[in-house]
Amino acid sequence: MFRRERSIPLRGSAAALCNNLSVLQLPVRSLTHFGVVHGPSAQLLSAGPGSAPLAQRQLLAKEGAGVSHPLITQVHWCVLPFRVLLVLTSQRGIQAMFARGIASSGHFICVGTWSGRVLVFDIPAKGPNIVLSEELAGHQTPVTDIATEPAQGQDCVADMVTADDSGLLCVWRSGPEFKLLTRIPGFGVPCPSVQLWQGTLAAGYGNGQVRLYEASTGALHTQINAHARAICALDLAPEVGKLLSAAEDTFVHIWKLSRSPESGCIEVEHCHGECVPDTQVCGARFCDPSGRNFAVTGYDLAEILRFSSMTSELSSRDEGLGQGKTKPGDNLPSRT
Repeated sequence: MFRRERSIPLRGSAAALCNNLSVLQLPVRSLTHFGVVHGPSAQLLSAGPGSAPLAQRQLLAKEGAGVSHPLITQVHWCVLPFRVLLVLTSQRGIQAMFARGIASSGHFICVGTWSGRVLVFDIPAKGPNIVLSEELAGHQTPVTDIATEPAQGQDCVADMVTADDSGLLCVWRSGPEFKLLTRIPGFGVPCPSVQLWQGTLAAGYGNGQVRLYEASTGALHTQINAHARAICALDLAPEVGKLLSAAEDTFVHIWKLSRSPESGCIEVEHCHGECVPDTQVCGARFCDPSGRNFAVTGYDLAEILRFSSMTSELSSRDEGLGQGKTKPGDNLPSRT
């Protein structure tokens, strides 16, 4: 089970954008950095465990003298092998050209655009000499989200997924030249958020469903009717295979993923559900790789809500919710 911790006040409320929360943990300094979008500004905060914010600042995206500040669409910390960069995407002009979806893979940072193209930037070990390496053409509608996971030296591994407004998923292999491995068709609803974990692709959809696919082949493992309204954020705790889903129905759910040693298929167990009353949730993230803490933002909510595990180790036995595991092809009922 989880308990509510001291929240972190914001200078302005979070904008009604999917994936509107970025978290960067610095274990050495016992600090966690948070990033939230509010109109033309990104609010950046640092806090220790259970403490009030130690530092807070606002960043504005600039386009030149005499030009009004554009609306920011996403803020995301990209952890590269040699440096950590904060990346902002924004909307520009009356033609509503915008970028959305940010992820890092090796020494590359990938950014989605309104045209469906994914821009791949080559990041140097230091200095500002960032180069546009290539443009990936896999989508015909605006990109919504991008997720990656370390390839760990494997060949032909699916280590990046991109999603769009039509629900189409494109699975890629990163490298000096990115390669499209497979497309997973949509079914008429957007896919606002995606995650990768050990070759499993988790996709959250506008109808409240979470679907789990085999990333390399696109085969469907299981489908979960997780929420009553559109999903706005997914996140993964990679050390323990915990999946977090948040939606506009005010609920945040945590699921345990595991691969059956007999069949090799993904099984799912519900671990925890948290209601944030009277709030349109727009962002949610784990605050550590073991999934012991998570944070939530909501539209018109001038604070970041924090929750921590009441046990020293998350497990379905300790949490005692007894939801059971799914088998491939199972359709879990909605939780409202």
